[in-house]
Amino acid sequence: MTADHDTFLSRAPLFVAMGPELARSTVQKHTPRFYERGEEIFCEGEAADSFFFLIEGWVKVFRRGDEGEQVVAIFSAGDTFGEAAMFVGGHYPASAQAVSPARVLQIDGAALRRVLLENPQVAFSMLASFSDHLKHLVAQIDRLKARSDAERIADFLLAQTKETSGAVTIALPYEKPLIASRLGMKPETFSRALVRLRDHGVKVCRDDVLINDVGALSRFAARPPGAEARSGG
Repeated sequence: MTADHDTFLSRAPLFVAMGPELARSTVQKHTPRFYERGEEIFCEGEAADSFFFLIEGWVKVFRRGDEGEQVVAIFSAGDTFGEAAMFVGGHYPASAQAVSPARVLQIDGAALRRVLLENPQVAFSMLASFSDHLKHLVAQIDRLKARSDAERIADFLLAQTKETSGAVTIALPYEKPLIASRLGMKPETFSRALVRLRDHGVKVCRDDVLINDVGALSRFAARPPGAEARSGG
């Protein structure tokens, strides 16, 4: 694992609860796997005997039904997924698929259970960490509800760049319908809001977006330039 991976470990609630040394030793026993865009990581109904740590890329968790595909959550680098099903046992209630080239670490559930048995205090720390993460997600949802569609998209676009001023071109990390789903809107609503962002210097060309003035768009979105966004759905 590299220094960047250590940074990601420090963001994932499950690993934060372990502490840096224990988290690093747990992760180092496993080898990351590369997934192409569209490749499935696990399928609904499979035995839930592992959880996953996303090192690079984007992953969606979804269910297939009579009315088509329903996206449950979208994860980015530094996130873990599949742990809830693993703790409960049984089978994965949904499928996971890479929506961009992704590097994923699959961690054996038995290995994590051994860590918890040998370090009982970690289990309590883990519950506290998960609770804090849940509060963050609830606050994030409330923040989305309080903002217009255009502001939500502007905030998402700004999260894709580290630039704080001037013009920048960014590549959308995954398909527009998935971005719409993540931001809590329908694809047609997303398209209309993108059009309205033209008045704020945003131009879309296929999967690339040109922001004429990052600072101006940040003021519109009421978002500090360069602020990091968290994912998780």
